[in-house]
Amino acid sequence: MVRMMFSRSEKPGITGATRNLTGPKAWSKTKISEGDIVVISAPDINRATAQRFIDAGVAGVVNTAQFTTGQVPNFGPQMLLDAGIELVENVDPEITEKVKNGKKGRLEGGHLYYGDRSLGSGAILDLDASMQRFDDARSALGDHLDALAGNTAELARSESPLLIDGLGIPDVDVDMVDRKVMVVSPLPDLKDQLRDLRFFLREYDPIIVAIESAADELLELGYRPAVIVGNPENIGSESLRSGATVVLPAEADGYAQGLERIQDLGVGAMTFPAATKNPTDLALLLADYHGASMVVHLGEKWDLDRVFSETESEDTPSALLSRLRVGPKFVHASSIAELYRVSKSGSGWLWALIGVLAAILVIILIAGFSGDAGFVDNLIDSWNNLALSVQGLFKN
Repeated sequence: MVRMMFSRSEKPGITGATRNLTGPKAWSKTKISEGDIVVISAPDINRATAQRFIDAGVAGVVNTAQFTTGQVPNFGPQMLLDAGIELVENVDPEITEKVKNGKKGRLEGGHLYYGDRSLGSGAILDLDASMQRFDDARSALGDHLDALAGNTAELARSESPLLIDGLGIPDVDVDMVDRKVMVVSPLPDLKDQLRDLRFFLREYDPIIVAIESAADELLELGYRPAVIVGNPENIGSESLRSGATVVLPAEADGYAQGLERIQDLGVGAMTFPAATKNPTDLALLLADYHGASMVVHLGEKWDLDRVFSETESEDTPSALLSRLRVGPKFVHASSIAELYRVSKSGSGWLWALIGVLAAILVIILIAGFSGDAGFVDNLIDSWNNLALSVQGLFKN
């Protein structure tokens, strides 16, 4: 049990500095301390996150989502409650716009206050409810995984010609052989994520395959997709007319949603008939089939937590099989960004300069004390000998 020291004011509840951890990089940039009240947006909070809060000694956690949704049996909420941390869930997401890092707040009765002003409220989660949800989720997970396994096996059987031999993948007029291809899906923070990838984009100039509305934002930011995959109803006219090859997800009979819009705009397009209509999965298969040396996906991650939480989604089997088909060539963009991450401390150049100056000082000291004469005479003799040696190299 971690010893907790909470500040209690004259008013009831727990008082502490508020911390907003809901931004895309807030987890790494925001420092949390003992007694803080943190605001998160994290359904099914995991053990690692809970341990971080426990180690920091936070007083309360306010969640705009549920700590346990019932999709996965997560032990994080029980850990937090065992440590004496107050949990409030299902708070209105607008609270994230009102919270100011470091400002003193008060958590009482499921409400988060600044003074007497309530920023938002939610339901208090107790240990009994948390344990019950854990047991229910553990019982349901087995059934969900059985259904997922069956659906994945059926998709693999029905789409084996596509997955094994690439049957149905259109022959786009874009040379991807031994090229790096970046598949870009719509994201709320796409601009920021592209900024993190700027060095990779500059160095390798990957072929960009845009998914639906991501094409519009890419064009606005100065990036021109070579291929656009998706329903034309979700793509702007400028993007469709940009010269990119347009690929439409289609039914087995060739019918594709949005084909009428393409025809009205006078834009040529190809269809990609497949059981799945997820354009990101089709784009991954397209890049792999056409010989890409690396397929980078800039979009939402598919990890085990997401698989568990979306076992009943029709997109899950397709997401798993498409990424398995691409295999070791598949890389998520967050890993690329991490490789190119540059320290923003600004002190790297200073240490390099100090190192160079120290090396020069050592050389001067060695030269000055290496002879029988005085320091200055020895230094002059060493310099003259070096100059004569260099001249001799050119004469030879």
